[in-house]
Amino acid sequence: MSDHTAPTRFCLIRHATVSPESLAVLYGQMDVAICPLRRTQDQRRYSALGAMLPKPAKWLVTPLSRTRATAEAIMSAGYGTVPLDIEPALIEQNFGLWQGSPMSDFANRPAQHPFWPVGGDEVPPSGESFNHMRHRVGAALARLATEHAGEAIVVVSHGGTIRAAVAEALALSSHQALSLAVDNLSITRIERYTHAWRIVSLNEQISI
Repeated sequence: MSDHTAPTRFCLIRHATVSPESLAVLYGQMDVAICPLRRTQDQRRYSALGAMLPKPAKWLVTPLSRTRATAEAIMSAGYGTVPLDIEPALIEQNFGLWQGSPMSDFANRPAQHPFWPVGGDEVPPSGESFNHMRHRVGAALARLATEHAGEAIVVVSHGGTIRAAVAEALALSSHQALSLAVDNLSITRIERYTHAWRIVSLNEQISI
């Protein structure tokens, strides 16, 4: 029997591109800034994003400033100003002692994954595995779906967080989830019904 109850709709947006020097390192939970040049160049993308997002909606960001800066850019480009709440459980993966290490440092390690330097079950020193993060993210989304049942929620978050959300929704392995592409300023739409998660779109791009 189909479920006619209105689902909770999540629009998950990966934050804007960070500064070039930050792209060269495994930044994880480091509080790095978005690239000022790209912020200017992407103005039309912010405007298009705002036009595609639901109204009304509850907006969430993580404790890292790049998510707030991205949300504020979307709002100022035409969506309009709404309150931003911080959801710590949707923060990026904690890479522990590896955070800030040059990406080149991982080039000579035995391959843990074909598209990512840290394997899904691998636990960085003093950090967390992707597998741990996906359970953290899954629990947070389930809680939010209950607290805001039937509403629209816009979450400006991180690539790892969005992969984790999709992994939980589709019961993917952590290794499989790390093969998902999640581009900056893309939208991934998921819905929570009373009995199951549903993926509506993944890595939705804004054509300019």
